[in-house]
Amino acid sequence: MGAAFSETTRGIRVSVEPYYLDDQSQPEEGRYVWAYRVRIENKGAETVQLVRRTWHITDARGRTQHVHGAGVVGEQPTLEPGEAFEYTSGTPLETPSGFMVGAYHMVVTTSGERFDVAIPAFSLDVPHEGRRLH
Repeated sequence: MGAAFSETTRGIRVSVEPYYLDDQSQPEEGRYVWAYRVRIENKGAETVQLVRRTWHITDARGRTQHVHGAGVVGEQPTLEPGEAFEYTSGTPLETPSGFMVGAYHMVVTTSGERFDVAIPAFSLDVPHEGRRLH
């Protein structure tokens, strides 16, 4: 597994752990695939719901895809204080490295107040071939 990246905004801690999917990647065809495991923890005092997400995915050539959508993995999880939600997703790139950064758009369930939670920037890198064990 790779390194974990984390950031906290207004009591909501987002941790991301990316890892390269060798079996789904086809480097000779310019297809590199990563998965990333995300853990969203509510360390604050308010119950919040994750309603939307925004991602910026940049490859080694500097091309950036902007991804917007409702919730995550088909869900719009509600997190009470002390609760956490985890999911795994993935992204393909045409280059052997890149990075992702984004935001989760949250709403406070009691007041309807909206705020954004930063998703920490994390790098996507193909592990060095020499490290592979057979």
